[in-house]
Amino acid sequence: MIHAEGLTRRFGERIAVENLSLGIGAGEVFGFLGPNGAGKTTTVRMLAGLLAPTTGRALVAGVDVCAEPQRVRSVVGIVTEHPGLYEKLSAWHNLKFYADLYDVKSSETQIEKYLNLLGLWERRCEPVGTFSKGMKQKLAIARALLHEPHVLFLDEPTSGLDPESAKTVRNFIAQLASEKRTIFLCTHNLYEAEQLCSRIGLIKQRLIKVGSPQQLKRELYGRHIIIDLKEPISLSEDWQLPFVRDVQINGRRLLVQLDDPEVQNPVLVQRLVELGAQIQFVREQDRTLEEVYLDLIAQEKP
Repeated sequence: MIHAEGLTRRFGERIAVENLSLGIGAGEVFGFLGPNGAGKTTTVRMLAGLLAPTTGRALVAGVDVCAEPQRVRSVVGIVTEHPGLYEKLSAWHNLKFYADLYDVKSSETQIEKYLNLLGLWERRCEPVGTFSKGMKQKLAIARALLHEPHVLFLDEPTSGLDPESAKTVRNFIAQLASEKRTIFLCTHNLYEAEQLCSRIGLIKQRLIKVGSPQQLKRELYGRHIIIDLKEPISLSEDWQLPFVRDVQINGRRLLVQLDDPEVQNPVLVQRLVELGAQIQFVREQDRTLEEVYLDLIAQEKP
């Protein structure tokens, strides 16, 4: 659904995005992460046909963003951090204006559908200037979906929202994903990215790494099992099994690195019991996406 090859954008001598190659499938929620100024918004603007790349090419929903930028805009929806709504107009008239621009068939039905889905129907006649930031963001999402785009670009969709509004937006994104829409999500909210995205990409002018959150954690840190004991235990040097890659003992807690815990855990636990260990809990150590993000970004040269 999105395919980019060597996408690069320069502003004078400054490189905003360098040699970006990326493939995103239909129905995928793809998280795009990086620090401020890393090139996330520039990438979105290029993929949406709003900014021409300096070099490289990209197809979005089968449309060449360089050759047919206007046509690209008809098959994508965009929600920016600052959506730029007409504040003196009502929610209904904001959506009607954009529906007419996109020549949306049955526009009134579409407007009613999305205002209801996002909990704004009862406020449809009120000026948007009276809306909270959360309500404006939900209205911007409705606006982006009126023409039923194949691809939806979301740039910080929950930034500055209260927890309830942010949860509503996240739930709606999950619902869109279940409808097999392709969603390109730029966010600094790493919890949000981990909950919603099947894969994430880290960028700092160039693409650093792509993979599922779980895959990136395992590649970076391996897999570790935490074993809590009732009492500390003394282990001889030859207690380890061949598949134990590393072990750290801290009082009543063991941290054991394994390649395949699902298969190896029972054998490991049996071995420890044979040595007199009284095991209380066994669990896999869970790294956070924040740890992955910070470590990978830190490894990049300035």
